[in-house]
Amino acid sequence: MNRILLGALAGLVAAAPMSLAMKLMHEQLPEHEQYPLPPRAITMEVAEEAGVKEHLDEPERESLTWAAHFAYGAACGAAYAPLASRSPLPPALSGAAFGVAVWAGSYLGWLPAAGILRPATEHPPRRTALMIAAHVVWGVAAGLVVESLTDDDEGGRAER
Repeated sequence: MNRILLGALAGLVAAAPMSLAMKLMHEQLPEHEQYPLPPRAITMEVAEEAGVKEHLDEPERESLTWAAHFAYGAACGAAYAPLASRSPLPPALSGAAFGVAVWAGSYLGWLPAAGILRPATEHPPRRTALMIAAHVVWGVAAGLVVESLTDDDEGGRAER
């Protein structure tokens, strides 16, 4: 299978355990820190800038949030898979490292630069830790899925 498509599939799949981890950790935050998680905030900010937010009812907003979140996971997975084959690290570790890189590039980089979300340094430490941990979950899952779907020439699992 093409590594980019394989990575997109892995990133899509990995968004499920990431989402569950985010939900469970979000429920453990103090009540004043339980405002919407970044996927919702990001999606609604983009929808507002596009002029469509006001036309969406709550079920549509929820669906759009999940669709955007899983699509971003797939896009990041597509970027990860070609790099994974070059990593000397075990899949779970290379995936975790890539997940943290995605978090940093997004929450300290392009999201604040685009005016979509405040930088992670301006959020409560527990929420920042939650999002880093969720990206580690995504990365580990993506790494393991890529590894499990990668075949070598003999038809078995690829060797590192």
